[in-house]
Amino acid sequence: MTRTNNELDFAPSEDPFVVQHGGFYRRWLSMVDDLDELESTVSQLQGTTQDLWVPVWEKAGEHHEIEGDRLEESGDHEGARREYLQAKTYYAIGRFPGEITDEKKRISARCAEAYRKASAHLDPPLGVVEVLHQGRGIRSHFRAPKGAGADSPVPAVLIMCGADVFKEDRGWAGEMALGQGMASLVMDAPGTGENPFPWAPESVSAWEAALDWLSRRPEVDGRRIGAFGISRGGYSVMQLAGIAPQKVGAVVAIAGHPFGYRMSDVELEAFVDHANKRASWAFGEPGGPGSFEPTSVEKEHEKFSRWALSEQGILDDITMPVLMINGRHDHLAPIGNIHFMLEHGPVTGKEARIYSDAGHCAFKYFSDWAPASFRWLAEKLRTGSDSA
Repeated sequence: MTRTNNELDFAPSEDPFVVQHGGFYRRWLSMVDDLDELESTVSQLQGTTQDLWVPVWEKAGEHHEIEGDRLEESGDHEGARREYLQAKTYYAIGRFPGEITDEKKRISARCAEAYRKASAHLDPPLGVVEVLHQGRGIRSHFRAPKGAGADSPVPAVLIMCGADVFKEDRGWAGEMALGQGMASLVMDAPGTGENPFPWAPESVSAWEAALDWLSRRPEVDGRRIGAFGISRGGYSVMQLAGIAPQKVGAVVAIAGHPFGYRMSDVELEAFVDHANKRASWAFGEPGGPGSFEPTSVEKEHEKFSRWALSEQGILDDITMPVLMINGRHDHLAPIGNIHFMLEHGPVTGKEARIYSDAGHCAFKYFSDWAPASFRWLAEKLRTGSDSA
């Protein structure tokens, strides 16, 4: 890798033809080994509709998957895992923003297969499990440290995915949980991946079902379960904390919106402008609509009344330790959300880190906040057990 991610320019943008911090590729930058390869692949794009988008990313993924197969056959399982993870990431970009067409479903299946190949030799192993809720199953990924069991249960973390990054892209979080002696359950968000529930405020019940599933595992100490979420997952983790406070011992929210912060007229107009620029990109079939719903000031007010934690009346129930992280220049989850949470609900128990030169989720500083978040969770869940 000739350059590091920190050498990239910064712009809060959704432009898929530019690689920038805070931009479109922020979701995957920490998972790409070779920045030059990523930029070279982006330079080959002629459009975003699936006929122009998927082949470019699929070719990049195939290159790594073939190399992974070669290394696997030679017995170099670690080398093969690295290549398979790169393949998974490029296929994931090709799948963006989700399985919205048959073609997107096809490359999504390749993404999942590459991830399974990457996980074939994990020790402790990756368990593909079903979280049952309201008669439906949510396929998820579970791992627990060696030696964990009914005689020596460990803390666990529910890892909550967002709107367009699926569980295959959150394996690193499960690894970090293991590194701190914790089990993990990685689950797709409602409305994405293998979660059959719609994206709606009431679908928080699916997350609560995941907590219940974890608490029943013999490897897990049900008194010590935390939650970790990024972007839409950052919202969900805070909502879950308020809905089921007796089941959540500590939470880490990376970004998230809306908590209860009311944007000024100027902020809201800029927010709507960013959202509508994003909505102009079409990632599905040629001639199809944009892949995101356009919005307006009026629609955002309606969403706030339905989604904001403040409007759900749960702020005072978020009493467990909370760590909130974001970049100051977030165009999707305004930084005012963190300030709002620091000023509302219980006075104590909340911590925050805001990076002044970063955007949505502060992915520029991923190597800083990601391991720190899991160290923090391990500490808080251990402390919670000691004081129980």
